[in-house]
Amino acid sequence: MLETVSLDQIRTFVTVADAGSFRAGAKRLSRVQSAVSHAIANLEADLAVQLFDRSGHRPVLTPEGQALLVNARDILLRVDTLRARARGLGEGVELELSLTVDTLFPLAKVGAALREMHAAYPSVAIRLAVEPLGGPVAALLEQRSTLAIRVGEDFRDPRITLEALSSIEMVAVIASHHALAQATADTIGLPELADHLQIVQSDPTSLSEGRSFGVLSPQIVRVTTQDTKHALIVAGLGWGRLPFWQVERDLKEGRLKRLNTTALGRNAQVVSEAYLAHRVDQPLGPAARAFSAALRRLAITD
Repeated sequence: MLETVSLDQIRTFVTVADAGSFRAGAKRLSRVQSAVSHAIANLEADLAVQLFDRSGHRPVLTPEGQALLVNARDILLRVDTLRARARGLGEGVELELSLTVDTLFPLAKVGAALREMHAAYPSVAIRLAVEPLGGPVAALLEQRSTLAIRVGEDFRDPRITLEALSSIEMVAVIASHHALAQATADTIGLPELADHLQIVQSDPTSLSEGRSFGVLSPQIVRVTTQDTKHALIVAGLGWGRLPFWQVERDLKEGRLKRLNTTALGRNAQVVSEAYLAHRVDQPLGPAARAFSAALRRLAITD
């Protein structure tokens, strides 16, 4: 009867299959060989199938044994995950790490930090959102996220603590085939920029209501994602600011050019600070602290 199958029997079955023999399996399990053979025999009786062909020098998995080995591994994985989560709960580890990241911050850094955190706390689920402008701050205020990464000095709130991570270079760019890229003047002024479409990021929150961030042209195209903004600028629809990490390859390969203007910063570039943020009334758990430490270290590396 399946009700009599034990986890010990299943683990013994998987160990013997991996080790290649009852003797090697017994050594891995720190048991005598007879106990391992007995456990396998009982499992075969409970399942009513032969798992190993013992007619040769070494036991060989039968077709039934090969098929059931997949299920056995899955059972052990689920049990080990259950134990890890229970152990984490006993230690005060979070069930989930929720994070909202500003669209201007490189996700590669976030992914690397999450990988380190997951290695230390595999039972913690991860929920990640990427939002522009007021999105990361709103996620904290509305308690949708434990941590947030925001870029820039706007949307400060006394309920949120900030820790500087790194600088984000914002570059004003235009497609290489756009008319502004062909301008022959020594420098392009604001009147010339205003004659062309500007691609701007819209804010999904109400935090920027009544405010405008970097909008210089009366002709604008509002987009909801940073990738859309990038795609439209590359297509030649208009100009806009994008993080250098996102356009570095485009600039090297000639798809984009820096705008020839001093009205948008030296070399058409401005620098914004990136911050790691969380609510002051919500202390961070072990997984959040591990992620934060990893991100602080990775954020300052190239």
